[in-house]
Amino acid sequence: MSTIIRRRALLPALAGAAVAVALLAGCTAQSTAPSVGHVPAAPLDGGEMMAGDQAAGEASGQVQTDASAAAERAVITTGWMQVTVDDPVAGAAEATELAESAGGRVDSRSETPGTDTQPARASLTLRIPADEFEAVLDQLRELGRVDQVQTSASDVTTQQQDLDARIEALTASVDRLEQLLAQATTTADLVAIESELTTRQAELDSLTQQRDWLADQVDYSTLSLELVTEGVAPSAGPDDFWSGLVAGWESLVAFGSAALVALGVALPWLALLVLVAAIIVGVVLAATAPGRRRAEAAEAQPQPPAQERAPDQEQAPVTYDDGTGTGTGTGPGTR
Repeated sequence: MSTIIRRRALLPALAGAAVAVALLAGCTAQSTAPSVGHVPAAPLDGGEMMAGDQAAGEASGQVQTDASAAAERAVITTGWMQVTVDDPVAGAAEATELAESAGGRVDSRSETPGTDTQPARASLTLRIPADEFEAVLDQLRELGRVDQVQTSASDVTTQQQDLDARIEALTASVDRLEQLLAQATTTADLVAIESELTTRQAELDSLTQQRDWLADQVDYSTLSLELVTEGVAPSAGPDDFWSGLVAGWESLVAFGSAALVALGVALPWLALLVLVAAIIVGVVLAATAPGRRRAEAAEAQPQPPAQERAPDQEQAPVTYDDGTGTGTGTGPGTR
C-alpha cells in the first residue's frame, strides 16, 4: 500500500519534468530554426499576384541584398614592412606618433640600441584603423628607405554573419529559458531549466568573445614594422710591418689575458680534483697496508736449508754364490 502511495506521489513530479523537457525542446527548435528572409507581397484582386510584379520584386530584393552584403564585407588586413633609417629608435617614436594620431595603438615595441659590433634596430606591432591603413602606410614610407612591404587581406564576412546568427538565436533561447525559470513550480523543473540555462549562457559568452575579437581584427589592421640601419663596417686590417707588429702584439696580449682568465676560472676546479685524487689514493693505501706488511714480514724470516737428497742409485747386475751355485741378480750401484 505504501509503495502505491509513493508511486502516486511521484507522478506529478515526473509529469512536471516531462513538460519541462518538452518546453526546452520547443525552445531549442525555435532558437535554432533558420529565419526566412522572404516577405510576401500584398495580395491583389482577391489574393492573386501578377507574375511580372512578383519577379520584379524578387529581383529588386536580390539587388538590395547584394549591395548591402558588399557594403558590409568584413575584411582582416595584415602587413609587414621593413624600412632602413638613420636612427631606428627615433624612427620607432615617429611611427608610434603616426599610428596614434590616426586613432590606432601600439601592441608591442622592442628597441635595440647600436653598439660597435651590432647595428641598432626596432620592432613594432601597430594596430591601425582599417580605413586609415593605406594613409599611415604611405606616411611610414617617408621614414627612410623601404626595403620590403607585404600586405594581405582575408574576408571573414561569412564567419562574422554566422557568429551574429548564432548569438542572436542563443540570446532568444536564453530569454525564453529565463521566462520558463520564472514560471517553474516544481523542483524538477527548476533544476532542468537552470542546467540548460547555464549551458546556453556559457556558449553565448564564448561566441560573444569570438565576435568581439573578430570585430577588433576587422576594425584595426595589424602592421609589423621593422626599422633597421646600415650594418657596421669592419675595421681595416694592418697595411705595413709596424702596424702588423702592433696588431700581433695586441692579439698576443689579448690571448694572454684570456688565458689567465681561463686559468683563474679553472684553478679552483683543479684544486678540488687534486684533493679528491689524494683522498682516493689515501683510502687505497690504507686498505692495502696490512697485506703489504705481512708480505714484507714473510720475506724477512730466515728459510730452513733444504735437505740434500742422495742421488738415485741405479740397480746394477751382480754375480753371487749362495753355496748351491752361482747366479745373477740386481743390486745397488752407482749412477
